[in-house]
Amino acid sequence: MSIQFLTDTLEAARKPFVAAIEGPAFGGGLEIALACHARISTPSAQLGLTELQYGILPGLGGTQRLPRLVGLPTALEMILMSKRVNGKEAQSLSLVDALAPGDKLLEVAQQWALDIVEGRRPWVVSLYKTDKLIPLEEARHMLNSARFEIQKQNPHVMHPLVCIDVIEEGIISDPRNALWKEVEALQELRQSSTCRSLIHVFFAQRQIMKVPGVPKKNLLPRKIVNVAVIGGGLMSSEIATMLVLSHYQVILKERNKENMLDDINRIKRNLSNYVKNGKATQEDLERAVVLLKGVLDYDNFEEVDLVIEVGSEDLSLKEGIFSDLEKFCNPHCIFASDSSTFSSILIGERTKSLGRLAQINFFCLSPLMPLMELNYMENTSPQVIADLIDFGRKLRKTPVVVSHCKRNAVNRVLVTYLHAAILLTEGGVDFYQIDRALESFGMKMGPFRLIDVVGFHAFAFTSQNIVEGLPDRSYKPKLIQFLLQNGHDGECNGKGFYKYDNCSNCIPDPELRKKTGNSRLNMLNATIDCKLRDLSDSEMVEMILFPAINEACQIISEGIITRSSDLDVASILGMGFPAFRGGIMYWSDSFCSSYIHSKLEGWSIEYGDFFKPYNSLAERSSKKISLVQERRWQPKSQM
Repeated sequence: MSIQFLTDTLEAARKPFVAAIEGPAFGGGLEIALACHARISTPSAQLGLTELQYGILPGLGGTQRLPRLVGLPTALEMILMSKRVNGKEAQSLSLVDALAPGDKLLEVAQQWALDIVEGRRPWVVSLYKTDKLIPLEEARHMLNSARFEIQKQNPHVMHPLVCIDVIEEGIISDPRNALWKEVEALQELRQSSTCRSLIHVFFAQRQIMKVPGVPKKNLLPRKIVNVAVIGGGLMSSEIATMLVLSHYQVILKERNKENMLDDINRIKRNLSNYVKNGKATQEDLERAVVLLKGVLDYDNFEEVDLVIEVGSEDLSLKEGIFSDLEKFCNPHCIFASDSSTFSSILIGERTKSLGRLAQINFFCLSPLMPLMELNYMENTSPQVIADLIDFGRKLRKTPVVVSHCKRNAVNRVLVTYLHAAILLTEGGVDFYQIDRALESFGMKMGPFRLIDVVGFHAFAFTSQNIVEGLPDRSYKPKLIQFLLQNGHDGECNGKGFYKYDNCSNCIPDPELRKKTGNSRLNMLNATIDCKLRDLSDSEMVEMILFPAINEACQIISEGIITRSSDLDVASILGMGFPAFRGGIMYWSDSFCSSYIHSKLEGWSIEYGDFFKPYNSLAERSSKKISLVQERRWQPKSQM
């Protein structure tokens, strides 16, 4: 295909080929366009070579033609980062030759082809174009720098390095020979475990949007413009900040003026931090502030499309809030609670609005968590589910949909993972050693660095909620409270498990190691303490991740999560689990289920019920079947 058709037939044709591009042209689609003699696109067209996202490399000549059309620096950025550009940017990069509106696209492309034939336009063969290539020594230096950065950022994957080798072959040797190397590399990479894992993640991310029982056809999401946030404090301020930055009109309701002003000032500080960190411009800040309005009553709620109740864990107070909302909001307004303690059924008992009531959790306190967990009941309208999924996507969050669940499903897995790490460190294992082991495994950051990012207070609250919900199963850590009492709150105050400067750069804190060493909060005896300290990195990874797999299996067994692949996506986005391993449940399939069960069983005998395998895992272990499974359930189809 690459050589016999694209190169020897299309590119070598005696008639000119002009690509007319509208909409997305990714991967092979763009590579075919690159082999044409000219490219015309609409301004809004999207172009990119995205193959590295799937563990492979461009295999239809993209590694050779793109550097010759846009130059090596731009080509490396586009290929190695799977960067996409629109038509306007593509024209500025010389990736496309001209722009045309959609209704004139074919006409312009046809005329361009005629102009090539009649000599008014150049006949360009991309494979042998050389004017954009830089000197050989400079190119080698740039390619070596790219290799160094790849190995530094992600030393676990090989396909970007293979891709750089193929690009280099075409620059220092003959591009046609490099095409053969490209084809051979593609065939080899397609068989790799990294490729299989990343393709699994690709389809899992698309599958997660499909909710059984919610008809997709003829169910268009309604537009949400005005959002009200009820309740003050850190979480509501974070949610309101996220909403105004996403251009939503936001009403923030508080019980008194003093709290309202505190919340608004906190939101303004959040926005200023976004500007300071380069995540927003001053213009964005000014526009966002205009979208925010603080109120003390419900007088402005008639035009609200979505209400998010945040913060209060008093059931009677929540019931009163939603009872009041029925009186002041329009019949189509969606009611949502951010509660992690009470189910929507309990919250909505005093209302007649169970059909438009759901729970959402944004996980917005951690930048590692572009997630929105949507928890719906059997009475929740499919229209409301569709609306909230679309709302999450517009916030650039991936919606993880769960069924009737009292406590956040993703938090159950995440907190179990973090509790396992704390158990080890309370037993004598150095927390920096644990972080290094998990980062070497491929996690974006170790568990203790993640706790720092989330913040000790936020983690302590979530942890307590999980412990109260699963008292016989949960580990009850003492380390976090000990550190809170000693002035540590994570990255937010510069003192967590690590020390932080004003730019959020972190370094280990030797004083903290001494402090926790002198006041060791051992829950275990000295013999066990020595065993834990002698763990290898791989043993540490298993002892921290297997309890999270155990919890994930139980969540699926309870029917809370639709598919195990949903938890794969959640673990990648929420825990920083390495995508090249496919997610936590996909990775579990690299072990025999009986191996995971026997490990957990052994640890439970030595260290307590925190490690005890659930019956759901034990059953699959006894049958020696995979832990990757689907639990099919359907909500009532009510509108």
